[in-house]
Amino acid sequence: MPLNLHLLRLFAVVARTGSFSRAAELLRISQPAISKGVRDFEFQVGCRLLDRTSKGVRPTREGFALARHAETLFAAERAAEEELQALRSLTSGSLRVGASTTIATYMIPECLGIFHRAHPGIDLHVTSANTSDIADLMLAHDIDIALVEGPVVNEGLVSEAWRTDVMCLIAGSDHRFAKTSGPIDCASLAEEILIVREPGSGTREVVAQALAAKRIEPKRSLEIGSTEAIKQAVAAGVGIAIVSAAAIEDQLRLGRLKVVPIKGVQIERTLWQLKCPGRLVSPAAAAFERIIRETTVQRTVGAGRVAKATRASSASNRRRLQA
Repeated sequence: MPLNLHLLRLFAVVARTGSFSRAAELLRISQPAISKGVRDFEFQVGCRLLDRTSKGVRPTREGFALARHAETLFAAERAAEEELQALRSLTSGSLRVGASTTIATYMIPECLGIFHRAHPGIDLHVTSANTSDIADLMLAHDIDIALVEGPVVNEGLVSEAWRTDVMCLIAGSDHRFAKTSGPIDCASLAEEILIVREPGSGTREVVAQALAAKRIEPKRSLEIGSTEAIKQAVAAGVGIAIVSAAAIEDQLRLGRLKVVPIKGVQIERTLWQLKCPGRLVSPAAAAFERIIRETTVQRTVGAGRVAKATRASSASNRRRLQA
């Protein structure tokens, strides 16, 4: 028969204090209620647990054994309560964030910094992988937050729009596209080597869909599994690429890359947060969600700088041609 935990608690306090009256004070119930509870508990377990004496009470051999287990049990209970309180107050615990490569590298570092400064007791764990891998991690409950670049269709997940990302065509500073005045014709992309991400990448899927809509098929493609590596390859003149505006600000400032506008084409994509229906959201995850949605890193991050750089590049090219 399962032990009655309420009666076990009454017995444990009496055994620890050696007094019914002291136990009644600590538990804030009447002494008769304590005495009755212990008698009922002894009847339930089928043996005497306390020896009553004129000086108080002391556990029997069976009582000592049971009291030892009771203290262990109630110590675990207190630890659980303390941990839950700490988690509710965000003073300790952990947060596991999974994000697609571009998001992890260029979009959420500032959010991670804001979260860490607000909740330094929470251990942060960040996993960077492509969209399909992040979806698998979320399904397995191996991460608490999942941010991806491409839509995910899975009955075990719900996709919620998070922000809009602007995609840009980039070329090395010595590429012929970088030296043109104004937007290029979309058809001219077919003559170039297009550098793309690996299968399963949200960026690759968006680029493929955008080009297919214009019936553009580059003569050659080069697959590289890292946006950083793609940027370096483009800057070295290997080919061109279409990447997130958030990923290229550093190379634009250095003058190693140029944003090339395309006539009649503007590529934007929705970034998504994946959630498991019915899964309880931890306080740490809820706090991070608020940060990524309210942070000063706006949805148009980088778009203003990119547009400014594009205008400046076009104006410079026009002046050079006129000269």
